[in-house]
Amino acid sequence: MILLEDYTDLVTVDGFDEAIIGVVERIGLIAVCYDRSKVIQILMRDMNEDDAWEYYHYNVVGAYVGEATPVFLDTVFHD
Repeated sequence: MILLEDYTDLVTVDGFDEAIIGVVERIGLIAVCYDRSKVIQILMRDMNEDDAWEYYHYNVVGAYVGEATPVFLDTVFHD
């Protein structure tokens, strides 16, 4: 099994390890991938849903930290 420790230079988001679902790769880039709904659930431990979404958009997704910035996957499709 490949573990996060097997990769070098990965950037993770503090407090969201249980939301990691894998690593994404494309030419010249490897980034940690998080399940967006799990991230929201973790945030909702300390805030209501509206505040969790606001925090997520501003502080999590809005935090660019270079080419290895983590990515967030929405596993729920809407019509």
